[in-house]
Amino acid sequence: MILSNAAVVSVVVMVGLSLARLNILLAIIAASLVAGVMGHLSVVKTIQIMIEGMQGNLETALSYILLGALAVMISSGNLIKVVLHKLICIMDQRAVVFCFLIAFVACFSQNLIPVHIAFIPILIPPLLHLMNRLQLDRRAVACALTFGLQTPYMTIPAGFGLIFQNLLVENLNKNGIPTTLSQVVGAMSIAGLAMLVGLVVAVLVLYRKPRSYQDKFALQSDQVLKLERRDYLTLVGIALAFGVQLYTGSLPLGAFIGLMVMLAGRVVKWKEMDSVIDEGVKMMAFVAFVMLVAAGFGEVLQKTHAIADLVNATSSLVSTKLEGALLMLAIGLFITIGIGTSFGTIPIIAAFYCPLCVALGFSTSATILLVGIAAALGDAGSPASDSTIGPTTGLNADGQHSHIYDTCVPTFLVYNIPLIAFGTIGALLL
Repeated sequence: MILSNAAVVSVVVMVGLSLARLNILLAIIAASLVAGVMGHLSVVKTIQIMIEGMQGNLETALSYILLGALAVMISSGNLIKVVLHKLICIMDQRAVVFCFLIAFVACFSQNLIPVHIAFIPILIPPLLHLMNRLQLDRRAVACALTFGLQTPYMTIPAGFGLIFQNLLVENLNKNGIPTTLSQVVGAMSIAGLAMLVGLVVAVLVLYRKPRSYQDKFALQSDQVLKLERRDYLTLVGIALAFGVQLYTGSLPLGAFIGLMVMLAGRVVKWKEMDSVIDEGVKMMAFVAFVMLVAAGFGEVLQKTHAIADLVNATSSLVSTKLEGALLMLAIGLFITIGIGTSFGTIPIIAAFYCPLCVALGFSTSATILLVGIAAALGDAGSPASDSTIGPTTGLNADGQHSHIYDTCVPTFLVYNIPLIAFGTIGALLL
């Protein structure tokens, strides 16, 4: 029975504990234990499997910590402050424009300069003063950041987007649906349109009203700021970090080289390096550990066959295209909310969705759209997703932004509802 499936019950437990304000790290561990026990594993064996599964995200965790240190080193000079003052002059009394600008800048983190959420602790905390001046509802900014973190990888075949779309091509071909990258780009543009609708609704409708926050990071208005020698060396370090990452494909190596170049250029003094690393760990370690534990949770669900059982159980209930589309999208939403990664969801669902789509008579483009959106659904709104954890890391720098109620709930509502609607209608029409 679907309601007694281990994946369903464990995800409900995780979401319920999160809404009850239990720390998300503990909530994911509790959900993993529930899934393991329901899958007839011992508690000890479940923990062992979870720890083994965490190995898949070790590179990501190391990347986040090194990039956190890089962010601290960058923020030690005047570079960010100068940019902030420029933005204050440009954006004063323009809250709506500010939100769309944040979304636009965030898009670069997935494709043009693929650093994912690493830019958020660099860019957002210094901007909290400006947001407070504008009385900007940070839920709108959270939605803008999540838009920039999710939409490009679904729609643009570069950077993280190339990884995501190649995963779609590989897994659909593997499961009997001949597919090309150009077909994926065309079909997934519908998903991008759904995300854009969600962004407009969030910024212009739901979260447009002014909201007051206590200003803890106020800048001195009489401060005279100018770029110094170390700020130009900081720019060199940033360029090298990005360049090395793009050339080698290794984000940890790029961050390490950027740190070493900036240290050699005395952006910070040698004796201050320990404090830089400490601050970087404090900034990003929580994100890294959540991603590790989320990977472990996904491994437990795989080992207990909970996801396979869930997909098989629901497949037997489908008789029409409309039912099939809705069920596939609903299952994808549930799986990704639990695992927290749309990239990891594609191989899980493609093996079951492709035969079902063929049986129901869906076209290749419709199948691409259903698998792609089913995988991406839940990335916005999942407490374990870096697309929500990243925005919270920056917006909660002064302790005034709730991960669940100010990031997860708003992004879930404004993006997943349009994605389901556009995905269902698009699949029926393609």
